[in-house]
Amino acid sequence: MKVDEKLMEKKWHVIYTKSKWEKKTADVLMQQGIESWCPVQKKERQWSDRKKIIEEPLFRSYVFVKIATPERVKVLETNGVVNFLYFEKKPAIIRDNEIEAIKKYLGMANSSIKVVNMANLPPQTKVAINQGLFMGQRGEVIKASKKTVFVQLESMNLMMIVEFKVEEISVM
Repeated sequence: MKVDEKLMEKKWHVIYTKSKWEKKTADVLMQQGIESWCPVQKKERQWSDRKKIIEEPLFRSYVFVKIATPERVKVLETNGVVNFLYFEKKPAIIRDNEIEAIKKYLGMANSSIKVVNMANLPPQTKVAINQGLFMGQRGEVIKASKKTVFVQLESMNLMMIVEFKVEEISVM
């Protein structure tokens, strides 16, 4: 692959947005012809007089964009975009299979993902997911109980909290 071809290869990046601008920023990027995705999940909210189901962004202040390197400037010039997310001093790149796994999981009935910032937690046991929607994914166990295993995704400094059966996970 030539250098120019590598620059033109579209990859999923993470952008940091203004607070509560995730959905709006994703819409503006799509209108500009930039593939973007703001994952949302339905949550029930209680007001004093009623309950309402709302769509809440899964990752606060983060939106995913699938772009080639030359499109970075156009993304940064978009209203609501603060900057790209960096991981180990390089733009955070999310693998296609991780995006697809999140999309599939969010598409399931009664799916729920909690996201926790992992910046200050030390790494622990590396695991591979052997079954289910996240099969083939790798990460680090942060905490485990009888039913729930907390697994950190390798490409982001975030953790998805997903319930796994013990037989679905193996130590690497």
